[in-house]
Amino acid sequence: MRLETEAALRKVGLDPAAVAEIVERTLTEDLGPDRLDVTSVATIPEDQTDEADIVARADGVVAGLVVAAAVFEATSDHVAVELRKRDGDVVQRGDVLLSVTGPTRALLTAERSALNLLCRMSGVATHTRRWADLLDGTKALVLDTRKTTPGLRILEKYAVRAGGGTNKRMGLYDVAMIKDNHKLAAGGITAAYERVRAAFPDVPVQVEVTTVGEAVEAVTAGATFLLLDNMTPELLREVVSAVGGRAELEATGNLRLETAAEYAATGVDYLSVGGLTHSSPILDIAMDLRTH
Repeated sequence: MRLETEAALRKVGLDPAAVAEIVERTLTEDLGPDRLDVTSVATIPEDQTDEADIVARADGVVAGLVVAAAVFEATSDHVAVELRKRDGDVVQRGDVLLSVTGPTRALLTAERSALNLLCRMSGVATHTRRWADLLDGTKALVLDTRKTTPGLRILEKYAVRAGGGTNKRMGLYDVAMIKDNHKLAAGGITAAYERVRAAFPDVPVQVEVTTVGEAVEAVTAGATFLLLDNMTPELLREVVSAVGGRAELEATGNLRLETAAEYAATGVDYLSVGGLTHSSPILDIAMDLRTH
């Protein structure tokens, strides 16, 4: 990976080594162990060079341009990439997102792998922007979850940020979340919270609650971040009234764009939406080759 690409990835909070691993895995999946594109090798002279544009085929929000650049660069040392848009930009059908020049075989070899990642990330960013726009002007922010595509979490969570959303925890290691099964196994909310605090005093703790009583118990035990699971707007308002100001409150479960404003109006701090990463349709993006 080129130094400028590494720098661009670091600038947006992506680990270049982790991205390089994803790129390598993606290309190997497509090219096999011998890294062979049989069609391009058979039909295109090795010394042929061309240009290509990556073009939006639908309106949306773009994310993953530097990742796509890394894919093209991984196929040849002689590829040059020019970004024409920036991640987070609103784009329209027909907009050129990036241009690439280099060996024609390399461009076609990288095409699908680059587009798969770019389309996926841009789809997540586009979906997230719809939520962020609906919540604009309210107290609530939209959060993602751990319901991500295996192996692509860092890219999908980056796409959420590019779309105007906020990342929750990256995994099981950086935030302790006491859910129903933890409460059951530990003997209750207070016992579970105290055990987490004793074992990992510096790790943030969030407690999942389903009633006002559980919310009060969690805050009394010391919790300052509550996950309000599958609550109606009416019940959310009751929880806000009971513990608001003493803990950050996150509503989750069966949230839809159509009801986002209603849930935000309850006074919660966050709406978490698993669908940002597990159900976002791709943004249609294609590569147009420009032969000499």
